[in-house]
Amino acid sequence: MLFAIGNLPWQLDDYDQAKQAFTSFQMVNEGRWLYQQTPHQHVATKPPLVGWISAALFIVTRSWDLAWRLPSLVAAVALALLLFRSAESAYGLTAGLIALGAFGLNLLTPRLATLVRTDMPLALVIFAIGLLIWKKIRAETGWRLRDRFYLFGLLTIAMLIKGPIVYAFLLPGIVLNAVAVALWATRTPRIARRLQIWPGWWPWIASLALFLLWVIGGIVLQPGFFDEVVMREFIARFGETIHRPQPLHFYLPHLLHKFAPWSLLLLAVAFVDLSSRNWRLRSAFREMSPEVFWLLCWSLGGLIVMSLIPSKRVDRIFPVIPPLCLLLAAQIGRVGAPRRLPRAFGTAPRFCLVVALMFAILFTGGYTISKVISGYRHH
Repeated sequence: MLFAIGNLPWQLDDYDQAKQAFTSFQMVNEGRWLYQQTPHQHVATKPPLVGWISAALFIVTRSWDLAWRLPSLVAAVALALLLFRSAESAYGLTAGLIALGAFGLNLLTPRLATLVRTDMPLALVIFAIGLLIWKKIRAETGWRLRDRFYLFGLLTIAMLIKGPIVYAFLLPGIVLNAVAVALWATRTPRIARRLQIWPGWWPWIASLALFLLWVIGGIVLQPGFFDEVVMREFIARFGETIHRPQPLHFYLPHLLHKFAPWSLLLLAVAFVDLSSRNWRLRSAFREMSPEVFWLLCWSLGGLIVMSLIPSKRVDRIFPVIPPLCLLLAAQIGRVGAPRRLPRAFGTAPRFCLVVALMFAILFTGGYTISKVISGYRHH
């Protein structure tokens, strides 16, 4: 319900929404299926996949409101269900419900669920890729050719949604995991299973090659594409002259706030777990299961790399939230917190989970409803 009403009344006043909406409008009305323009007659900077989906939905529904907003809404619901099923099957029903609550009851998800943007579809695909790696680690199985083709397909979809930004959320975690393997695998044979994380180079390179074909076509066929897309939209993100730069720590406080109370619960469980080990961090990592370690690397890697890019906006960090939800479920169900929390706080664990869930319902629900009421007053 929060996903559906979070942006009522629907409008396109935000420029990014208007820009994304205009791409599918041009596809249907002007036949611009590969390269589009913005409402201000500049070159559209996003790849066309989400626009294709919206155009197809309009042909079926004949409603632009549904065509523009259904891709994000369906992606949000699919991501929630995928997250719940994964957490519930691995860590139990309680952990699955907490993961579902953490994903749905925060200040980012309900807002992005019906925005005319590419953030939610991108987050779904990134989570599917990370989850595929997570399942491989859990099952202790190698990468088959079919798995690599599946990964290639997901990476290609991500590329056609928003370009190589998918690498920023996945490759840093893979690198962190590989460094840990190099440091610890020789000492602890059990850790060597984490080597199964790497599926090979060709899915990553082949998907990038397909994206580069679209880029090269734009440079050749579309006037202004190189300046608007390659230079301004991509390369300028790493500078401080065109896009307004933000400080290195920009995402951390916003993530703590927008993901509350789950961010605080995540830190609290980790704090109690470490205190029960007399603050022996090495012991915590040594006893951590390989799949949970991947979730940690995946979340931290994406956060670190996105923080290093000068151009920042709060919504861009959203793909970090689903793995954090699964990491929270792992803490609740498998990492050892349930066994240690009772000794530290008596009967507090279940009470804390109930309080966090009730607070999230009241806080997120109240905030969303107040925004809807305010929106109708002003429109």
